[in-house]
Amino acid sequence: MTNASVREFKMPDVGEGLTEAEILKWYVQPGDTVTDGQVVCEVETAKAAVELPIPYDGVVRALHFPEGTTVDVGTSIIAVEVAGGAAPAQEEAPAAPAPAAEPERPAEQPAARQPVLVGYGVATSSTRRRPRKQAQDPAAQQAASAVQSELNGHGAAPAAPPAPAAPVAPAAPASSAAPAQRPLAKPPVRKLAKDLGVDLATITPTGPDGVITRDDVHAAVAAAQAPQQAAPAAQPAAPAAPAPSAAPASYDSVRETRIPVKGVRKATAAAMVGSAFTAPHVTEFVTVDVTRTMKLVEELKQDKEFAGLRVNPLLLIAKALLVAIRRNPDINASWDEAAQEIVVKHYVNLGIAAATPRGLIVPNIKDAHAKTLPELAASLGELVSTAREGRTSPSAMQGGTVTITNVGVFGVDTGTPILNPGESAILAVGAIKLQPWVHKGKVKPRQVTTLALSFDHRLVDGELGSKVLADVAAVLEQPKRLITWA
Repeated sequence: MTNASVREFKMPDVGEGLTEAEILKWYVQPGDTVTDGQVVCEVETAKAAVELPIPYDGVVRALHFPEGTTVDVGTSIIAVEVAGGAAPAQEEAPAAPAPAAEPERPAEQPAARQPVLVGYGVATSSTRRRPRKQAQDPAAQQAASAVQSELNGHGAAPAAPPAPAAPVAPAAPASSAAPAQRPLAKPPVRKLAKDLGVDLATITPTGPDGVITRDDVHAAVAAAQAPQQAAPAAQPAAPAAPAPSAAPASYDSVRETRIPVKGVRKATAAAMVGSAFTAPHVTEFVTVDVTRTMKLVEELKQDKEFAGLRVNPLLLIAKALLVAIRRNPDINASWDEAAQEIVVKHYVNLGIAAATPRGLIVPNIKDAHAKTLPELAASLGELVSTAREGRTSPSAMQGGTVTITNVGVFGVDTGTPILNPGESAILAVGAIKLQPWVHKGKVKPRQVTTLALSFDHRLVDGELGSKVLADVAAVLEQPKRLITWA
């Protein structure tokens, strides 16, 4: 009866079909009061970072999982005592799941955070979001974390035994001194020292945070051999001296770094592999003079209709692609494997590939074909700023039909882009550079770029793909076709 006033909030399906999410950060702790709509945590799915609001008022009684834990959809993650029951009896109900949470773990609770609907926020603590240790004693947990940090993740297993000994450290400081003085070194370095017969305890470390490096081991070997070579010649011992000073080559001291693949990066990797080996890709290229387009961009920046909007070459390239699709509608399609049918779309959800700290995402502009040029500029600006802030919603990345990827911003001439899964084509835009170009019978410096169009050959044959790419190039070469072909 008393449990009726304790509500269990389960991990929702925030990504339309996703099966799990990682808890990035808790914004509340046991004992905090929450209200309907208040954001209690931030989670990362395979598509985006999502802030989860609590759907009722009450007091937090337990957090069932710590930050950095991946939780299946439908699993309870937080217990909240809602109003209407006897407080003393209700406090006993969540006592069982309480140990699974981290009630004593300090956490930051932003006081000025405002309740919002399900939104998408920036993960500001991505480098600190994966605490794996569950040590009950704070001192033991801190010591284990320090050792693991110093060994760059490879010392997790050796660090476990000292944890239980930490509570008795004050009573027996002498016995706990031995583990603390254990030399810090990576497993390959330990093996090297063992093979060369070098005692790590006799080596002065020069690596970051007191870690013994390979150079330290070799320097110790050279120093040991120096007295033997001093008799025939004293000078050979001199080269051994600079070895320790040359050792702090930190790049070489840490040979490898392992980064867990999860969330957006994991989903992107799986999608790209699936796309590359499912859809037969064909890529065509065209180099085009875009001098007139660049002049139009400068003119539009001065137009009052575009006041406050971002006007750049990508805007006119997007419009050129939309015009080419309208002239060749069959390219805007998808392949239905189950029904063995080609599904022609009579709308264009234009995807724009965006690089973010969490990985590559491709949000799209819904019904881009129906937007005016100022409306398209506004949508592009909002899409880019939202992606950079990490607030792109899963729905914004679904339902795309064609995509543009601008590799030119990195100074790259062009590439062979991989199709976004479920789409028919992707246009890569290269860097726009001043190059010698034959214009009106004379060689002149002109603004030139290279376009690459990849398409699914099950849907698009060479003729259709060539027409679309040629139309995009023609519009960019003569922007007045935006009017004549409209």
